[in-house]
Amino acid sequence: MKKRILTGARPTGHLHLGHYVGTLENRVQFQDDYETFIMIADVQALTDNFDDPEKVSKNTLQVLQDNLAVGLDPKKVTFLLQSAIPQIAELTIYYANLVTIARLERNPTVKDEIKEKQKFNEGVPLGFLMYPVSQAADITIFKANLVPVGEDQLPHIEQTREIVRKFNSVYGEVFPVPEAKVGETARLVGLDNNSKMGKSLNNAIFLDDDAETVRAKIMSMYTDPNRIRATDPGRVEGNPVFIYHDIFNSNKAEVEDLKNRYVKGQVGDIEVKQKLVVAINSFLDPVRERRKLYEDKDLLLDILKFGTNRAREIAAETLHEVKTAMKLFDI
Repeated sequence: MKKRILTGARPTGHLHLGHYVGTLENRVQFQDDYETFIMIADVQALTDNFDDPEKVSKNTLQVLQDNLAVGLDPKKVTFLLQSAIPQIAELTIYYANLVTIARLERNPTVKDEIKEKQKFNEGVPLGFLMYPVSQAADITIFKANLVPVGEDQLPHIEQTREIVRKFNSVYGEVFPVPEAKVGETARLVGLDNNSKMGKSLNNAIFLDDDAETVRAKIMSMYTDPNRIRATDPGRVEGNPVFIYHDIFNSNKAEVEDLKNRYVKGQVGDIEVKQKLVVAINSFLDPVRERRKLYEDKDLLLDILKFGTNRAREIAAETLHEVKTAMKLFDI
C-alpha cells in the first residue's frame, strides 16, 4: 500500500505564490506516489476568525479551486472538509490529555501568531491555543506518514510527533510518527521584502491574479534601496526581484545575464522587473487555464462531498482502533 500524506489549508483567503513554493508544489509532485488527503481546515480557521465565520465559508471553495488549479487531480487526491469529520474532534479531546498547557504556550508558532493578533488583547481563546492538538488529530486520523507544510508549521508537526509517541507509549502502537516535508524554498519573501507574505500585508501575488494585476504588483516591487540610478552597481543577494527570478524564471541564462549586468550597473530595475512579469505570468498561465475547468460551484461541491465521504469512512476505522487501544466502549 502507498504511504499517506495529509496536508491542508485554512480557508481564510486566496492562496498565493508563497503557498505554492511552501507546500502546493510538493503536493502536486507527491500525488502519484502517495495516497494524498488534502483538508480544507475550516474548524481551525475559526480559531482566529470566530467573529466572522461567513468569511471562512466563503473561502472554502476558493481554496479548493486554488489547489485544483495548480495541478492536483481530484481522481488521485482526496479533498475533505474538516468540520464534516466528527472523528477529528473526538480524537482532539483524547489528545488534549496528553499535552500540557505549558507545552502549548512554548510552541514558537503559536507565540508568534498570538503577538500578531490584536484581537487577543483580552486573552487567548482556548481554541487557538489548542490549534496544534487539533492539527495532530487531523494528521493522525488518516495515519499520515508525510506532511507537506510551510516552514512556519514545523513546530506544529514536532508537537504532533510528541503526541503520537506519547499515545503509542501509553496505549500501544496505533499511529506512525509523521515526517514533515518543507518546500525547496522554505519561505518566499513578500513583494515589500517582508519575510512573511500575506493578504493582510498587501505584499503577495495570488494564484488567481490576472496578468495585468501581476504586472502592476511586480513593477512596484522592492529592490535594492541603495541603488539610485540604473548605472549604480546593485545588490543581487537578498533582492526580492532576483529571489523571484531564481524560483519562477525558467530561462536560467537570462537570469544569470540580468544578475551580472545588475551588479555592474548595466541594467535598470525596470528591465529586470519587466522580465520577471513575463516569467511570473508564464508560470501562472497554466494555472489560469486549469482554474477555468473548476469554475462551476456544483462541481467543486461534488469533489468536496465525494472526498469527505471517503475520508469519514477512514476516520471512523482509525477511531475504532483508538478506542480499542484505549479500552473504551465503541457503541
